[in-house]
Amino acid sequence: MNPRFARLRPEMDIDEAIAYLRRQAGQVETIYYAYVLDTDQRLLGIVSLRDLLSARRNQHVHQVMRRRFQNVLENERQEAVAKLMTDHRLLAIPVLDPSGVMCGIVTIDDAMLAAREGASREVQKIGGTEALDTPYLDTTVRTMLRKRAGWLSVLFLGEMLTATAMGCFEKEIARAVVLALFIPLIISSGGNSGSQATTLIIRAMALGEVRPRQWWRVLLRELLSGIGLGAILCSLGIARILIWHGASGAYGEQFARIALVIGASVIGVVMFGTIIGAMLPLILRAFKFDPASASAPAVATIVDVSGLVIYFSIAKMLLLGVAG
Repeated sequence: MNPRFARLRPEMDIDEAIAYLRRQAGQVETIYYAYVLDTDQRLLGIVSLRDLLSARRNQHVHQVMRRRFQNVLENERQEAVAKLMTDHRLLAIPVLDPSGVMCGIVTIDDAMLAAREGASREVQKIGGTEALDTPYLDTTVRTMLRKRAGWLSVLFLGEMLTATAMGCFEKEIARAVVLALFIPLIISSGGNSGSQATTLIIRAMALGEVRPRQWWRVLLRELLSGIGLGAILCSLGIARILIWHGASGAYGEQFARIALVIGASVIGVVMFGTIIGAMLPLILRAFKFDPASASAPAVATIVDVSGLVIYFSIAKMLLLGVAG
């Protein structure tokens, strides 16, 4: 917010108002708009320079000013101000206190700069790192380590659970060793789908398109999307197994069951990944946390562990009693 803005009194005539603005021109942020204030500095209306220049000389400011206008309170979030100005194509917007006293203005240049800085911080958080306070090349290696090591350590500890999950299904892996070949395929599919959903939802929330109370609509859409995406990847996975087996016989007599396990697992993991990726930002916002904390690496870590459980649970059901 800039406290230097062009102000007028409602009883001024047009010539007087233009002459007064001319004297203020070098001291204010912009003269595209002038703000009409009463004696208590409350905002009564807004008049543009065009309105003044096109008005008749015998008119007064209160006759040409606009009494309906957009404004924001002094504690409004920067992102909300930028969105309001963009939606209404405003060059500047007045900032008021709760009693209607005008405190200053925000220009479109300042709003866009703040929005860009905010977007940069959000993108860095989504990538699984703390926001950098300085340009990348000006940030010291020590600072870079401090900003990145925390998240990486948390994610590393989370990924350790994958070893625990695999240990629980050690017998199944021993009986069908071929299952281990498809672990990267399964967990990457879930992690990628979850990261996609997280990115889409965080962006939609930043633009005001989605709110936490609309969670059920998001859940339904991502459930259907997860099933559809899973079905597409399922068909690709099964086709790969059948073609490779036909060419080399790599998967033995139970290749059909293995293809079924892979297909069913991909659908389940992708569907779970999209739901987790979409719901986690909404849950964080509902509890007043920064939804960008639901970074893509964090979602991928959650889905990696749960994906292994889904994969080997399906394998245990479909390959029960079958030796690998």
